[in-house]
Amino acid sequence: MNCPVDNETLQMTERSGVEVDYCPRCRGIWLDRGELDKILERAERELPASATRGRDDDRDRDRDHRRDNPPPRKKRKNFLSEMLEFGGD
Repeated sequence: MNCPVDNETLQMTERSGVEVDYCPRCRGIWLDRGELDKILERAERELPASATRGRDDDRDRDRDHRRDNPPPRKKRKNFLSEMLEFGGD
C-alpha cells in the first residue's frame, strides 16, 4: 500500500499489540479499521483514575502555573509517544 500523501510505500510495524502503517518519508501514520479504538482503549486503561477527577479546578490552576513556569524541554515518554515513534525500526 502506498502513502496517500507522497505515494511512498508504507511500512508496517506492531506497537503495543496494534498494527500500524507508517510512511518513512512524511512520517504519516495510517490505521486500519478498529486500530484507533484499540489505541484509545489502551491509553484509557493506563490513565490514572485520579487524572479524571477535578479537571475544571485543575485547569485554572494549571493555566496559572504554565504562565509562571514554562514547560521543561524534554518531555516524559508515555504510551502514545512510545507507540508512535518510528525512527529506528
